[in-house]
Amino acid sequence: MAPPECTELTPVNLQLQWVAQSQFAGYYAAKAQGFFEEFCLDVTILEGAVDIVPQQVVASGQAQFGIAWVPKVLASREEGADLVNIAQVFQRSGTLEVSWADAPVTTVADMKGKKIGTWGFGNEHELFAAMRKEGIDPNNPEDVEIIQQSFDMLALLNRELDAAQAMTYNEYAQVLEATNEETGELYQPEDLVVINFNDVGTAMLQDHVFVDGKWLAEEGNEQLATQFLAAAFKGWQFCRDNFDECVQIVLDNGPTLGEGHMRWQLNEINKLIWPSPNGIGIMDPALWEQTATISVEGGVIKEAPSADAYRTDLAEAAHQYLSGDVTGESWTALEVEVTPGGE
Repeated sequence: MAPPECTELTPVNLQLQWVAQSQFAGYYAAKAQGFFEEFCLDVTILEGAVDIVPQQVVASGQAQFGIAWVPKVLASREEGADLVNIAQVFQRSGTLEVSWADAPVTTVADMKGKKIGTWGFGNEHELFAAMRKEGIDPNNPEDVEIIQQSFDMLALLNRELDAAQAMTYNEYAQVLEATNEETGELYQPEDLVVINFNDVGTAMLQDHVFVDGKWLAEEGNEQLATQFLAAAFKGWQFCRDNFDECVQIVLDNGPTLGEGHMRWQLNEINKLIWPSPNGIGIMDPALWEQTATISVEGGVIKEAPSADAYRTDLAEAAHQYLSGDVTGESWTALEVEVTPGGE
């Protein structure tokens, strides 16, 4: 279906949860390739920072669309914010716990008595849920020593932690981009032991598009949201099918890390999106239930979220504007070269 016709563009803001990087490549591509404009939207992309909470920005009306992890939005909902998940872009979690192969933390059970790193700020829930499954109380220092690590891997590289939290698309690569002083070469995957929370069974849904429910209820805004999603989905299809061009678009938006890191990151982000079994942006109800259950058990929220916490109809409506592969079933990841320092 052709995009709707318009005589002028509607200005809207998109609040990211972090700075410009390949994690948000699809949105930058949608803007650079004119997809947002094609759908009658003038989109301003607002970068995130440590002190910027996308939920607050959207709830206060400073942005119409936001990107955040599902548990964080569920917590904001319970605090009274009327926020609605309208597109679950990441279909799986990218969270890891990484240790050294010569001092491995091979399983969650192995964390008992160890120094385990996490960033906190709501990023710890998958880890803590996994610990509780193994009878380890993350709040009991006699069970495990939880260390709040910085948003890098220096504590692991300096052997100050037994295991450190990492995202597949960011901090894990930072270790591989570092030089092993004993060999003079970059660290290799075989130097590391990785716990993936998708395998553990405590993975929680992460990046999604959310809006304010009251804004969505205003006349015309459901169609506006559908148009936004259609353009964003086209952006993610573009980044899947035009890897090099997409990386360049990200670089043009001034990421803090280098080209090599952005290439690694985009490849890993594509793995979190594709395949999307029900189509890009469509929620997997089983993973929603898992995320909600862990959120309750971990004290993120007191009660299970209400049925209106997410909806799939707008993403489904956006699909009518798409062409080509919307599930990514035939997509295969690239082999991306690791570069020193991510340059």
